[in-house]
Formats: sequence, C-alpha cells, structure tokens
Amino acid sequence: MQKDILIDSNTVSAPKKATVVVLVNENRKTTFEVEKMVGKALIERIVSVRGFKGKKLEVVDEVCDGKKGFDRLVLLGIGNTEQLDGDDWIKIGGAAFASLKDTDSADIYLTVAGEKLKDENILDFVLGLRLRNYSFDDYKTVSKTKDSHTKAMKLVLQLEDAKAGEALIERANSLADSVLLARDLVNQPANILGTKEFVKEVEKLEKIGVKVEILDEKDMKKLGMGALLGVARGSKRPPYLAVMQWQGGKAKDRPLAFVGKGVVFDSGGISLKSGAGMEGMKGDMGGAAAVTGLLKAVASRKAKANVVGVIGLVENMPDANAQRPGDIVTSMSGQTIEVINTDAEGRLVLSDALFYTKERFKPAIMVDLATLTGAIMVALGTEYAGLFSNQDELAGRLVNAGHKTGEKLWRMPLSETYDKIVDSKVADMRNSCGRHAGSITAAQFLQRFVGETAWAHLDIAGTAMEAPLNEYNQSWASGFGVRLLDRLISDNYEA
Repeated sequence: MQKDILIDSNTVSAPKKATVVVLVNENRKTTFEVEKMVGKALIERIVSVRGFKGKKLEVVDEVCDGKKGFDRLVLLGIGNTEQLDGDDWIKIGGAAFASLKDTDSADIYLTVAGEKLKDENILDFVLGLRLRNYSFDDYKTVSKTKDSHTKAMKLVLQLEDAKAGEALIERANSLADSVLLARDLVNQPANILGTKEFVKEVEKLEKIGVKVEILDEKDMKKLGMGALLGVARGSKRPPYLAVMQWQGGKAKDRPLAFVGKGVVFDSGGISLKSGAGMEGMKGDMGGAAAVTGLLKAVASRKAKANVVGVIGLVENMPDANAQRPGDIVTSMSGQTIEVINTDAEGRLVLSDALFYTKERFKPAIMVDLATLTGAIMVALGTEYAGLFSNQDELAGRLVNAGHKTGEKLWRMPLSETYDKIVDSKVADMRNSCGRHAGSITAAQFLQRFVGETAWAHLDIAGTAMEAPLNEYNQSWASGFGVRLLDRLISDNYEA
C-alpha cells in the first residue's frame, strides 16, 4: 500500500515550487511507481547524460519543465543497500533534505527498486531529514537560515501496513526532537542559559511523564557534596542537582542510570583559561544536555525500562569566594580531594553526582557523559568519543550502539598503574595529574566513586560541540549521546 505521510509542515501558503527526490541504487533502477509518477524516459535521460552512477550520496539535480507538477528532479544515490548501516541511512536522509535548497515543498520517494526497506532504514532516513532541518538562529534579527524549519515535505512510502509506517515516522520525529533539545541547550549562550534556566528546561519533561526532583544548595550541603559545591563557590548562579526518572519497566527492575556534567559556563575558575576559545565553554554542559535529551526520548516512546538521569548544574567562575588550587574538599563519599587545578572541575561535579546515583538508585548500569578533557581530543580528535569502562559487556554494548548510530566510541584503558597516579600526598586523591594520560587519569578519578556498579564514562569533549559537520548536522552543537544511549537501551535493556 502506498501512502503519503506529511513529515514537517511549517508553511501555510501554497508552494511556489516543487521538487521530487528519488532514491537510486547502484543498479540505477527505480520502482515502477516512481517511473510512472516521474517519467521513466526522463530518469533514463538524466542518468545517461549526467553520467549518474548511483553511488552513495551522489546527487544529480535537474531542472524540469513543470508539466508533471514539479520543476526539479533530484536523483540521490544510495549505492549498495546491503552495505549501508544506520548512520548511512541517516546521512542519506540528511542529503535528501539538503538537496531541496530553495524549494518550498518536496515529494521524497523512499522506495528502492527490487528491495523492501527495513523499518530501521525508514526510521533512520526520516531522522536524517529532521536532524538536517535544524539551525540555531534564535538571535538573528535580520536573516534567518533559509533551510531551517521552512519545508513542507511529503514522504511517499510503499508499505503493506500504513499504520506501521506512521508509527515509524512518529518514532523518528520524537527521537529527532530529543536530539534537537540537546543541541538547543548546548547552543544557547551562557548569559541566557544558566543553572536556573537549565532546571526549567528539565522540569518541562514532567509533561511527558518524567518525574523530576531538584536538589538545591541546601539539600546538597546536607548530603555532604563538598566536591560539587566547591566548583560553584565562585559564581552567583546557584548550583543544582536535577534528578529525572522514567518508570517504564517493572517496579522491581533496577534502573539504568545516566549522569551528566552540567557546567553551564567554565572559565576555569582561579586556574583561569586562556581567552582564546573560551566562548566555547558555554557548551561545557554537553553531557547534561545529552542526558536531558535521552530522558525526553525514552519518555516520548514509552520505553519499557526504568531510566534515571542525574545532572550536576554549576557555573565555574573566579571571584573572592572561589575555591583555590591547593584547597582540599570532602566529597559525598567521604573521600577527600586535593584541588590541584580548578579547571579540572567536571570530575569534581561528577564525583558527587555518581556517588549519589549509585547510593540512592543501586542501578543495573551507570553511564556518565562529560565534555571532560582536552586530552581526549589529542588522542582521538573529533571523530570518536572516549569510552572507559569497568565491565566488558557494557563497553561492548556501547561500542555496538555507537556503530549503529554513527556516534562512535573508542575504548581507552583503565588500570591500577594509572589509578596510582591519582593519589595525593595530602588527601585521598588529587583532581589533576598533569598532561600525560590526562583523559585516563580523569576516568580513574571517577572510577573511585562508582564502587562495583557496572559503569562507563564517555568523554565527549571532541564530539558534543564544534564536531565535524556532516550530512545531518550543520550545527555547532551535535546533540551527541542521545541517539547512542537510546539505542543502547532499546537494543539491550527492554523486553
């Protein structure tokens, strides 16, 4: 059964132009329905004259006479479908959207000759459309980005079950909305999105069934969160610990816990960063943004799992009350920390957030995300996020989810030798150990607060912001982690 499904429509006027986008595999064949609608002779002429091979992401754009109701025909190559993974289909969806250029409306034929697309292919393609249809131009007063939120797109599917197709579209839209929430949070300037404003964004999740608790400074003092609170001392903005819970599994099931670093702006504190590039530190809450987006995603699709998200929200600023290098703070766990460098603040925030999550929720797994170290970018650049874990099974599941979503992870080492480097002469540990193995010693520091819980740490400093642009992301903030963790849950922890 063929059914037209409206993907996105924010235009109310009648389309002035129309574009048809057709997917073509390496055999350069299209379905009978497409040939009938578009014209077999027209397609064959374009393929021949333009030398179109149908290679993955190859695009041919042809101006037409408009007699068939459209004035542009785009052939989008997808190559060999047997060799395509989920990330490829997301990129194909993004490329389809990018091919629309200045057109006001488009029909996109998601059909492949001689093949039946899998549900996950359809979902990923639509996800790519939505993710590419994003730009952060909230503060532009003269010219908004033309490609952002302006297209009326109609996706034509060939399905035996139209209702199933609509469910896929709904799932793709809700996941895209969750990723775009994370992008919006990271893209917002720090004068607009402080700790209080972030809390308000978290509280909006209550409308979709997420239970939200907010711990303020008084609450955290009672719990003994000296590490987290020490970071916040130099800022007028109050610190918070936001706790989000989605109860979609059985009551007796231990939850899956996700912890995010939420430093809304990181000046470095007394150990002040250099001025060059400091404006990017508005994105130092990329981990908290990903966790917030994840909770939106699992609640929106009513995931059959119990999921907990905990984010520590602070601002790291220098003033007369700011903590100093050489200070010693006591964490909620009771362990003491010598503050060598106040710019190694993320691990202080996470240490209390991780211990709190472990003690309160006794989770089955615990994954933290943080834009934690520049050292991980020295090791991996911006293509992979660093993965550290105390359990091979969890690490393997994360790597697999990363492969399927294109949010790639590379496992880094942990060992007793590295752990000894974290020891302090005057306290239980120190928060900074020098340049060598900087991302590893940061992970070793965090491991001291997770006990025997199956745990993974994702250092997303190179992937959450200013990552390489691709077919489905043209934004400074990528929203990295939302799709990865949603896939981790759906593939491994739902009935």
